[in-house]
Amino acid sequence: MEPFGVVGIVLGSSASLVLGGLVFAAYKLGILYQLFHKTDTKSSRHGGESVAEVLRAHGVKYVFTLVGGHISPILVACEKVGIRIVDTRHEATAVFAADAVARLSGTVGVAAVTAGPGLTNTVTAVKNAQMAESPLLLIGGAAGTLLQGRGSLQDIDQMSLFKPLCKFCTSIRTIREIVPTVRKALAIAQSGTPGPVFIEFPIDTLYPFHIVSKEYVVKNPPKGLLGKIVAWYLRNHLMNLFAGAWEARDVSPLPVHIPQATDDQIQRCIELVSRAKKPVILLGSQATLPPTPVDNIRKALEDLGIPCFLGGMTRGMLGKESPIHIRQNRRDALKEADVVVLAGTVCDFRLSYGRILSRRSKIIAVNRDKTQLLKNSDMFWKPTIAIQGDAGSFLVRLSKGLKGHRCPEEWPQSLKAGDATKETANRAKSEEKTEHHLNPLKVLHRVDELMAEDSIIVADGGDFVGSAAYIMRPRGPLCWLDPGAFGTLGVGGGFALGAKLCRPESEVWIVYGDGSSGYSIAEFDTFTRHKTPVIALLGNDACWSQISREQVPMLGSNVACGLAFTDYHIVADGYGGKGYLIGCENEDKLSDIIRQAQRDAQEGKAALLNVLIGKTNFRDGSISV
Repeated sequence: MEPFGVVGIVLGSSASLVLGGLVFAAYKLGILYQLFHKTDTKSSRHGGESVAEVLRAHGVKYVFTLVGGHISPILVACEKVGIRIVDTRHEATAVFAADAVARLSGTVGVAAVTAGPGLTNTVTAVKNAQMAESPLLLIGGAAGTLLQGRGSLQDIDQMSLFKPLCKFCTSIRTIREIVPTVRKALAIAQSGTPGPVFIEFPIDTLYPFHIVSKEYVVKNPPKGLLGKIVAWYLRNHLMNLFAGAWEARDVSPLPVHIPQATDDQIQRCIELVSRAKKPVILLGSQATLPPTPVDNIRKALEDLGIPCFLGGMTRGMLGKESPIHIRQNRRDALKEADVVVLAGTVCDFRLSYGRILSRRSKIIAVNRDKTQLLKNSDMFWKPTIAIQGDAGSFLVRLSKGLKGHRCPEEWPQSLKAGDATKETANRAKSEEKTEHHLNPLKVLHRVDELMAEDSIIVADGGDFVGSAAYIMRPRGPLCWLDPGAFGTLGVGGGFALGAKLCRPESEVWIVYGDGSSGYSIAEFDTFTRHKTPVIALLGNDACWSQISREQVPMLGSNVACGLAFTDYHIVADGYGGKGYLIGCENEDKLSDIIRQAQRDAQEGKAALLNVLIGKTNFRDGSISV
């Protein structure tokens, strides 16, 4: 009887496997789900409405886009619930605008673009958001769920493209997944080290049942059993796509996790800073991230009285004139410093990979991202205390722990004196005469003097913008926008668009190089259509000067570096803005033209100042024509 027992066991195991396989197949095909959740074939609702509901519940005010049929239901639904749809002339601009909104508003910026080339056009902007640590949701259209990989229009493997760039990537497979997936993505974008997330929406997850169902009808089905199987499979797929789609679901925000310094780490830092005679704080963009309001961080820094060097988005953190904001001679200050606090600042190329730090200094490093926190610490520097946590809240807690203690005043005063000496010399350079074109330093000083106190400065360029970073002074926190560590050209139009929408009463200035302006000058059409009147200051030296300066002496050729003194002001006119050409012949009217551009913006018209300038090298102060 024993052999028959073995056979019985084998048959029983086989039956279990078959049964398990059938259950698994029923699960994967959605048959089990459909037993308990019905499909409303009469409903005119569509997946775009689910997306809009979640975005509205999360406080999203704007969706930036370049329209495409794959994503139309999302755009229409968002507009119906009061989310403003802002369409741009390039998909990269849409992402840059969403990036700016994220930085200035403390919410997630949202961009929606169509499938294929619509998404590939965003790659640089998404990578920039990743490196700038901006919480951003990219919504992308896609081919239908059954047509992916079969040669459908604009069908590519989008997931592989964005996985290296985004914290979270997923493709929606049924409409019931939309609400929980969008909620999850928005929470991930803001948690830990913020960054972009990507959700792919196949076209059949966005349109209503009565439209999608027409695409599931086989015109010439195979005859016999095969035809019946195909027809059943398509029908089941369609029903599963919409099963339970309109059941009530929670659309409220999920908790966001933000790493914080421990009490023990804070106490160790308090002890270290309290003994310091020459401490210095280097602030990076990460210090401006929520949840700590930037005004609270500013007060904490002022209470500490420690000299601060501000980089990236923290420019303007301490206002236009602050006794502890040091703008010049950073390398010399770091040589003398006995304690250095890296608050969201990374030891990458901007700090010579850490080589700029003195080995005698005690270094406190604070960063949400462990990799950035310790970058190059295996080679050129070592943190005394390394904290994986939020830099903004760290500074507030450090200030509270040091209440009543201030940095010895002679230290920031000595650094400030060095600032004054350097800036007096720079001011003198701005008065040097040029033979054919305007002195760019003089132009920048004049704009800095005349710009409104609530101005936001958007930096997009190389040489001219590098000079602007030394001369133009943001008036307050979150009043400076630059691409960040990626050094991306082309952010100007998108950043300015997002900034003007977030702060419509503020003056928004784009500082363009003539080279970089070519990426987004077409957005003057967007500024006109969406009534976002910004002012562009374009330094036109007819050259990619930052490259030419090294290429010519090193390689003996200016190939590909030369541009022309193009009439960019006429381009702005053509797109509905107001353009001005400024050269030597009307240099005496420079201030008047700047004021007129400001009046244009106040009256609702974007303005562009095309300023013909000499070439500069701000590092050594040389100016030529």
